[in-house]
Amino acid sequence: MTEPEFLTAARAFYDAVAVDYADRYRDELAAEPLDRAMLAAFAELVGDGRAVELGCGPGRVTDHLARLGLDVSGLDLSPRMVEVARATYPGLRFEVGSLLELPYADGELAGAVAWYSIIHTPEEHLPRVFAEFHRVLAPGGHLLLAFQVGDRPLRVDRPFGHPVVLDFRRRQPDHVTALAAGAGLTVTTRLVREPVGEDKTPQAFLLAHRPG
Repeated sequence: MTEPEFLTAARAFYDAVAVDYADRYRDELAAEPLDRAMLAAFAELVGDGRAVELGCGPGRVTDHLARLGLDVSGLDLSPRMVEVARATYPGLRFEVGSLLELPYADGELAGAVAWYSIIHTPEEHLPRVFAEFHRVLAPGGHLLLAFQVGDRPLRVDRPFGHPVVLDFRRRQPDHVTALAAGAGLTVTTRLVREPVGEDKTPQAFLLAHRPG
């Protein structure tokens, strides 16, 4: 089967910027207490169960969750990002994979985090992504989503001087909540914070679970 073009573009983009991206954003969470609070709430809800960060990039959020006590690993579309994550956090597990076809058994996970990882998926593919979230979560399992709020995509061209381009799709919390509901997931918490630092738009965080 031919791979969707958006996956090829996203992989090429993040393979190109992996090292620079990891250096630039390594300590970003230190300045974002509300973001950390959502991650802490997710970690407490998941408890001793297995969790995965889906779209983990260079692994900084996976590492943060591990420091909160979670049994957590990371998955990313970009092989280069996975290489960087493994080198930076050798005590954690990272693997290559796609949100469209998660490499986990039905009901295998107690928790899943998609931290700014649905932002490159075109609208027509999102129901499949959310169906995969539902499939891999055990009944009672938890999902944490983060994304930029808005209606127009942002095109990032030549980041860090690399000759690549990618669209970052902003979305409305009501729409993402509806996507989750359509996949059988129940959103229990929504947080929208105003831009801080280099943010251009408000940032949204949704906690959902698969009903038991």
